Amino acid sequence: MAKGRNGMLGVGGQRRTMSRKALRGEAGASPRGGGDALSQKKALLSKMRERNATAPEPDQTDRTAQAEQVEQVEQHREA
Repeated sequence: MAKGRNGMLGVGGQRRTMSRKALRGEAGASPRGGGDALSQKKALLSKMRERNATAPEPDQTDRTAQAEQVEQVEQHREA
C-alpha cells in the first residue's frame, strides 16, 4: 500500500477563481468591497495613535499606591 493515501483528498477546500483586477490588487475588484488595504491600514494606525494619545499616563503616586497594595497582599499571604 502506498504511503500518504489516507483519504484526505480535498480537505483544504476549493480555491476561488479571481478576476484579473483582483489579482492586480485594484480597488473595488473584490466582491466583498474591502477597498484598498493600504488605506485600511492607515486608518487603523491613526485610530490607534489617537487612542494612545488620549489615554492618561500613570503618575508616580499611582505607582506608589500600586506598590503599597502589592506589599499589603504579600504581607497578608505570609500571615
